[in-house]
Amino acid sequence: MTRHLTRRDTLAGLAALTALGLAGLRPAAAQTVDEIKKRGVLNIGLLVDFPPFGITNLQGQPDGFDADIAKDLAKDLGVRANLVAVTGPNRIPYLLTGQVDMLVASLAITAERAKQVAFSVPYAGIRIVVYGKTSAVVKEPEDLKKYTVGVARTSTQDVSLSAIAPAGTNIRRFDDDASAVQALLSGQVDIIGAATPVVGEIEKIAPKGAFDTKLTLREQVHGIALRPGQDDLLKAVNAFVEKQKASGALNATFRKWLNTDLPELKTPALGG
Repeated sequence: MTRHLTRRDTLAGLAALTALGLAGLRPAAAQTVDEIKKRGVLNIGLLVDFPPFGITNLQGQPDGFDADIAKDLAKDLGVRANLVAVTGPNRIPYLLTGQVDMLVASLAITAERAKQVAFSVPYAGIRIVVYGKTSAVVKEPEDLKKYTVGVARTSTQDVSLSAIAPAGTNIRRFDDDASAVQALLSGQVDIIGAATPVVGEIEKIAPKGAFDTKLTLREQVHGIALRPGQDDLLKAVNAFVEKQKASGALNATFRKWLNTDLPELKTPALGG
């Protein structure tokens, strides 16, 4: 009898915890520009493991291209920027549960993500490539099956690489880009799916000629992400991005961190 009651109580407790967990995943109430101005702080999620878009500086603070954009956006709204470090897998949950007001987190604009979040007009863009040991011969997707492939879990490169990899390809998924890069450098994987800025960082430290680019998986543009329903705030964010483009400030910030001009920032067709 006691055992039965204990099991019943345990199940009831698990049910309650599950309900709380599901409630925590519901999108938070939409915020307006006026609400944020009244609070005086804009909470912005960004990556710190995706140089030069997101890094941690010598003072232990978030920095990089995205951090500069986030701070400029907060300044444009007349509030203080509170930069919150997120990871690739948790950045959208952080947004949807209200832990941040928006994401300036190198989030590629895709149809799948647009089902969860509202994207601004593009503010940056990069290429996603297959990159790895020079000795690895990868001329077409079928060649991926010959090697161990590393990728950051749930990232755009994960989705893009998984879409073309033949059945049976040994894909190892890591928590972030830094872990995937370390796996490549240490020989745990032969090749990785990576964004061109990450490739640039690898080539700064790797022996010359040790690695090269194999295939281009996709070209992507990044958008600032908000919760669905934050229409007022989205309008202000879009106005900020367009103003930064028109003044040349956005390109100047891009050149500061990537030493090249912004690519064409065309909003992709997301379909129905």
